[in-house]
Amino acid sequence: MLHGRGVEENLTVGRVAELAGVTVRTLHHYDDIGLVRPSARTGAGYRAYAAGDVERLREVLAYRRLGFALREIADLVDDPATDTVAHLLRLRGLLLEQRDRAAAMVTAIDRELEARAMGIETTPEDQLKVFGAQLYEVIGSAYPATRRTEPRIAAQIWDALGDARTVLNVGAGTGSYEPPDRDVTAVEPSAVMRAQRPAGAAPCVAARAESLPFEDRSFDAAMAFSTVHHWQDPIAGLREMQRVARRVVVFTHDTTDSGWRHRFWLTRDYLPDVARLVAGRPSLDELADAIGARTQPVPIPWDCADGFLEAHWRRPEAYLEQHVRRAVSVWTRVGPKAEQRAVDSLRDDLSSGRWTDRNHHLTDLDTAELGLRLLVG
Repeated sequence: MLHGRGVEENLTVGRVAELAGVTVRTLHHYDDIGLVRPSARTGAGYRAYAAGDVERLREVLAYRRLGFALREIADLVDDPATDTVAHLLRLRGLLLEQRDRAAAMVTAIDRELEARAMGIETTPEDQLKVFGAQLYEVIGSAYPATRRTEPRIAAQIWDALGDARTVLNVGAGTGSYEPPDRDVTAVEPSAVMRAQRPAGAAPCVAARAESLPFEDRSFDAAMAFSTVHHWQDPIAGLREMQRVARRVVVFTHDTTDSGWRHRFWLTRDYLPDVARLVAGRPSLDELADAIGARTQPVPIPWDCADGFLEAHWRRPEAYLEQHVRRAVSVWTRVGPKAEQRAVDSLRDDLSSGRWTDRNHHLTDLDTAELGLRLLVG
């Protein structure tokens, strides 16, 4: 019970279950796995929930009801950089987004019901629009658990920004790689991603790369990290970045040469479906030429903290984890059948030792060259 002076008393397991609308068994499970452990004792010596335990449980239940997996939730609530207020702000944004999307679906369904009542048949396109969320609306909620700034890659990006004091981060997502010592403005079209930006992050504008709402040369530099492949028109987006900033720094992937897919064992042996995803995409040379950029290779450390597709090249077991895959757009884009086939095959090869036989040379490498590049223009 909350009063003007804080929590009046510790709460028993049964009382917490009653108030939260969960079973005692659920609370015991959270205790067993270390997710939420009651830290107090009643007068009779039974375990009870103190104020801090209740706060943590409230966050766990909220994330759970938003569809997060328990492992993802543990990473979120254990993040030392996120306090209670930051969690509340993030949860509020996610819930508002969920509410807005549900309201939009209700409106679309009402319109179709009205049309059908008048004998009007809706087109297949109209029927699907109600579910036509952008890709990041689908995968965005998984990002906080695995997509973090990798300091060694960040150092290379920030060095490429040179002496820029004002920086525009285009396709900013949750704010990874935004330099803390510069004046940053973010652009992100996805409401899900914007809602997950931490408290104190740079101000974020809802806009797309192809149409930036800024005057010419408004910024010293514009940056984009692992987002160009999601833009409808990458060339137009890069030229917009060049229009609003005197320097452009972009982290992307080189799919120019025919052997790129074979540099990485995951796409070579388990996920060849990636090839169709890049078909028709502008080549690295075309992207660079569009803004007069030079290219720099970006080596990926074996213990990379940012969970993008190539990050676990020396840690293959990671790709068996659902929460790791959900934060990488490729897995969503190839579809569930291709994903399951790849996961089952990798699991079998790890169990049999076949993966180790094929890739034993990787164990001695600290970094890998997997086609990741910086464009600096």
